[in-house]
Amino acid sequence: MLQMNDRGIRYIDEYRDKVLIRKLVGLIRDSAHSGYTFMEVCGGHTAAIHRFGIPSLLPPGIKLISGPGCPVCVTGQTIIDKAVAYSRKQGFIIATFGDLMRVPGSLSALEKEKAAGADVRVVFSGLEALEIAKANPGRNIIFPGIGFETTAPGTAVTVKKANDAGLRNFFLLCSHKVMPPAMDSIINDGVNLDGFICPGHVAAITGSSVFEFIPGKYGLGCVIAGFEPVDLLQSVYMLVKQVNERSQSVEIQYTRAVTKKGNLLAKQLMKEVFEPCDSYWRGFGIIPLSGLRLRKEFECFDAEKVFPVKTAREVENQSCLCGEILRGLKTPSDCPLFSGVCNPLNPVGACMVSEEGTCNTHYKYAQ
Repeated sequence: MLQMNDRGIRYIDEYRDKVLIRKLVGLIRDSAHSGYTFMEVCGGHTAAIHRFGIPSLLPPGIKLISGPGCPVCVTGQTIIDKAVAYSRKQGFIIATFGDLMRVPGSLSALEKEKAAGADVRVVFSGLEALEIAKANPGRNIIFPGIGFETTAPGTAVTVKKANDAGLRNFFLLCSHKVMPPAMDSIINDGVNLDGFICPGHVAAITGSSVFEFIPGKYGLGCVIAGFEPVDLLQSVYMLVKQVNERSQSVEIQYTRAVTKKGNLLAKQLMKEVFEPCDSYWRGFGIIPLSGLRLRKEFECFDAEKVFPVKTAREVENQSCLCGEILRGLKTPSDCPLFSGVCNPLNPVGACMVSEEGTCNTHYKYAQ
């Protein structure tokens, strides 16, 4: 096996080195003796896999499928509908990440509300939303908290800072989710898998230990991968070896960012501010203990508790296969809307909106 670690490879060019890539492709082809299906559950991995043409380098027996790795994509329409409802209220400002702007709700989207005159602002962090709250003491600022374990610590810091500053016009519309329960749901859903390419950025926070139930309970391999071609190919090779040797475990390929224990400070911040709760995932429905909600001592920042709103009944486009794509049951090319009615300029489903969405990625790289 190639030895590639922090000391041996330090620069991005080395992770794209053609000689290393050819060696890894050769190792994979020599080792792949049967059919293998691996799922990535990170939108960054989905984009990188197709951007770098990884599937074209693999033998026909190895299939890579995409799972629920895009946080914007798995966010239900109800959250979008509530954000839209808040944007229509007098004296409210919506401070949101940009990739949420165009996600369609039942009847509208934040982008449309902004065009109609609502005060909707794009921010790059929760702390930027906090500055908007400080600069507008007479208005209520709603920050939609979207994302997995990667972004939840940043939201936790924001809520703590709002509390310490005594701000009472900053509110969180929380839809943070955690990945392991969704992976458990995928396996129980009957998707035929031989292993997971586990999310590198999530694992940098959680540590690798959160995935140990997968080989322990289900006998499936896990490799936590980085985002460059060498990272991804080495991870596929590691998974193939696990299957061949029947030695399924959790391995860390992304050693330059991930440890077994993870980021202890970030995890402590999440624990202080949030507690687990059941959460709705697009395509899955309610997954037990897969979400995060504010603890009781921070409920004064919970937009839904302080300003309850009624929203339109959630209506999904029945022709859109986004939900089945997120569960790994369908691919974008299976969807009758893909690349025609539904495209990046006119997204029908959330999977076409985000840069990390499977449909968006396939539209750009895999057609």
